Amino acid sequence: MDRELVGTADLGRLRVEVGRQGRSAVFAPVGELDHHTAELLSEPLDAALDDGISRLVVDCSGLEFCDSTGLNVLLSARLRADAAGGAVHLAGMRPTVARVFEITGADAVFTVHASVDQALQE
Repeated sequence: MDRELVGTADLGRLRVEVGRQGRSAVFAPVGELDHHTAELLSEPLDAALDDGISRLVVDCSGLEFCDSTGLNVLLSARLRADAAGGAVHLAGMRPTVARVFEITGADAVFTVHASVDQALQE
């Protein structure tokens, strides 16, 4: 996929790439999203929302682990995006991460796509 890279953050266990594709901000966390790394994703999500971008796509294909703190980061972004008339779209979830969303019921409040391309087409 051809997208404009806006930024990258890295804290050892998690790297987050941020880009733009049309009217969407695209976030690609790679590694473990947990209490120690959550700010690497929450900060760019918040920055996009602060800049008026309310359509957020999170490419979860590189996410190996997500705990309750990571889930709360995504839920908070979803609430803010929803209030601004947008949404958070999740794409390419690995089975272990998808299971966390299923167990908590969070899968019911997000739009989940098989791929980033599908998320961007909606």
